[in-house]
Order: sequence, then C-alpha cells, then structure tokens
Amino acid sequence: MTESSIGARQMTVKHSDRVATFNPIMEISNLDVYYGDFHAVRDITLDVGRNQITAFIGPSGCGKSTVLRCLNRTNDLVPGARVDGRIDYRGHDLYGPSVDAIEVRRRIGMVFQKPNPFPKSIFDNIAYGPRVTGMKMNKSETEDLVEYALTRAGLWGEVKDKLDQSGFALSGGQQQRLCIARAIAVEPDILLMDEPCASLDPIATALIEDLMIELVSDYTVVIVTHNMQQAARVSDRTAFFSAKVDDRGQRYGHLVEVDLTTKIFTNPTDTRTEDYISGRFG
Repeated sequence: MTESSIGARQMTVKHSDRVATFNPIMEISNLDVYYGDFHAVRDITLDVGRNQITAFIGPSGCGKSTVLRCLNRTNDLVPGARVDGRIDYRGHDLYGPSVDAIEVRRRIGMVFQKPNPFPKSIFDNIAYGPRVTGMKMNKSETEDLVEYALTRAGLWGEVKDKLDQSGFALSGGQQQRLCIARAIAVEPDILLMDEPCASLDPIATALIEDLMIELVSDYTVVIVTHNMQQAARVSDRTAFFSAKVDDRGQRYGHLVEVDLTTKIFTNPTDTRTEDYISGRFG
C-alpha cells in the first residue's frame, strides 16, 4: 500500500448490508461512572449492533474511553471506580453478582492506544491467552491457532518465518496487529479498540482500518477515535459524546446522540454534533 493509495481512499464509509438490520449484542442503559467522588460519566444509554463497527467520537475528556472500558469491566481494575446502571451483553447483566469479570474480558477483548506486546516471542504472545484461560490444546492445535489469529490480523505472511523473535522486534503497526491477533486468539465475541491508530503512521493506520472492516464479518467492533475521518471511513454507527459542567463546576461526559454514521456526518439531529464535526468546537 502506498501513500497515494491511502490518499485515494474514500473519506466516507461505504455502508453495506450490515446496517440494513440492527441486532443489538450489547445494551447500555442509564450508565453512570464514578472515580471516587468524581461523577465522570452520566446517564449513557445506547445499543451496540452485532457484527457492526460502532465509533465513539467527541472531544478529549468527554468519557469515550471511560465508557469503552466499562464494556469489558476494565474499569474494575481502577481503584475507586464504580459503575451504576446496566450493561446487558447477550441478555446478561455484565455487572451481575455471579458474572466472572475475567470471562467477560475473554469474550470482550481490548486493544489499547499504544501497542503493548508481551515481553515474549511472537508465537507466545498469541499462545499465552489461550493457555492462561484454560483452552485445552495440544502442540499442533496451538500452532494452528497461532497461524489462524495472525492470519486474521493480516500479519502471518510477515512473521511466519520469525515466530520465535520478540514481539518488540516488530514495527509499531505490526505490534498493533499482533495485539489484535492476541485478542482474537481467545475467541472473543467483541473487540474494543481505544484509539488503536493514534500512534501509527498513515500506512499502518490504513492497514488497521482495512483489518477492522474485514474482522466485522465475524466480530463486533467498538472503536474510540479522535479522527473523525476514520470514524466516517470504517464505522456503521457513530456515537457522539461531549462534556458538560454541572452546578458545582464539575465537568462530566455525556452522550449527545448516536445514529447511523452516514446520518451523523451528513444530517445530525443535534446542533452540537454538527458544530463538532464541522470544526466549530472540539
């Protein structure tokens, strides 16, 4: 892929039959997030469509990443964090008393802004998750799974002859695809991506975007991005978040609107969305 081919990519996503019907896999109702006494995010209600790409956009500090981390209970790991409201995943309350947070994170994987390969070989980066989550596989089955995950992440052809090398030996874009392959290896249902291209160059970014579009046939993808062109290129639905200040002077994040990406970018319901997309604020 060349710089010129990237420049030729359309700046608005070509929506497919994925948006013809909306089948929610996750339903978020009246979500509030606290860090100690700080009420960071308030009253978020939205659905995530199965086998669709949902983008969270909005200015810094509006709660996009906070909400994303709630979707696989990563916020549980933050001291003082508390979640009120309800998140249903396949009809089950993710925060129910009998729900295992570790199993939630296996089914709903996370890819972070900065590539974070384990200090292990490329092979062991992929095999580690299945091993620690108790997937029973012999050597041949493990090798097949590693090849499958790296192939789905578009990386197999580049690393198949150096699987014993450190994941840190890869380029930034390759490391991010390695992290995506690592998430795929534990057979998740949903992939959460928190600004996965923020630290990548345009060529690596284009590869990740193409990869997301390929993966959505088998996975549900939710992405946080500050890049509105990226949201327009890859997502089926877009949720616009913004920030308010309450009567105590406390800034908090809230959801302004969520709709089909084509509508959000061409005919949003709320003037605040239009102002943000047009660059009037943000």
